[in-house]
Amino acid sequence: MIVYHSEGDTGGPKRLDAYLAGIWPGRSRSHIQGLIKKGLITVNDMKVKTGYMLKDGDGIELPKEDEPSDISEAPKPKDIPLDIVYEDGDIIVVNKPKGLVVHPAAGHSDDTLVNALMYHCGDSLSGINGELRPGIVHRIDKDTTGLLIACKNDAAHLSLSEQLSSHSIKRRYKALCYGGFKEASGTVDAPIGRRRDDRKRMGVTEGGRMAVTHFQVLESFGDISYIECRLETGRTHQIRVHMSYIRHPLLGDEVYGRSKDPYKGCGQYLHAAVLGFVHPRTGQYMEFEAPLPDYFDTTLRRLRADNAAK
Repeated sequence: MIVYHSEGDTGGPKRLDAYLAGIWPGRSRSHIQGLIKKGLITVNDMKVKTGYMLKDGDGIELPKEDEPSDISEAPKPKDIPLDIVYEDGDIIVVNKPKGLVVHPAAGHSDDTLVNALMYHCGDSLSGINGELRPGIVHRIDKDTTGLLIACKNDAAHLSLSEQLSSHSIKRRYKALCYGGFKEASGTVDAPIGRRRDDRKRMGVTEGGRMAVTHFQVLESFGDISYIECRLETGRTHQIRVHMSYIRHPLLGDEVYGRSKDPYKGCGQYLHAAVLGFVHPRTGQYMEFEAPLPDYFDTTLRRLRADNAAK
């Protein structure tokens, strides 16, 4: 979220689209106008017109935390190992490890997945999302592990973006959360937006964007449950926010989790396990699955052993 202040601005009041074009590297004014018209950029949690005149203290929210950072230079290739699940001339599917940021942001300018993709793919990455995010179609959090797809050309990028918009991409996550469930499955249908008391955090808010998460309980271990979540929408921190909202916060979640959590420091126990989509060139459906990372698998095995010993 960006809070607008008029100090330092010249030339009178600032239009929203003009202001963002001036501070957002790699994004054109016309592209920003398109995001505003679609309601993907909001002011004070409300949809506005492209010509909205900014006022002191206005809170500007960009899609999926995709906010301008202090990075002004284009990212450079860096030899960072990639766990490549699939690759062809149009797309690359990788299994992202914990701790790897997807694209450059404040504090992470040259150690991201984008840097690694640029080293591996060279100039063969789509440019639709600008020079700071070449190839990136969707993201997962820094400490969330699992499958992510990047595109090598604009045609593939447009196809995958449309599939994301129409909710036709299959995304299933495995997670460990606190609390036992009375039901074997359920759905959380609750809008997500910026919290008014803490603009850096997301929450279930009135006027937020529609968010739907389906969950199924796979195993129960007393106060801890192993679940699978299926995303119908893809809001920022959606699973983490929704599970916390229904009082089942994820293990290790330092933002939305329990204040006293022995798993803090491990990163949230959330893994993008399954990714399915229609190939942008062949039209064939493809589906991939990534195994649980070692730390997640070790904890799950221990919970099973402890449960069996009772």
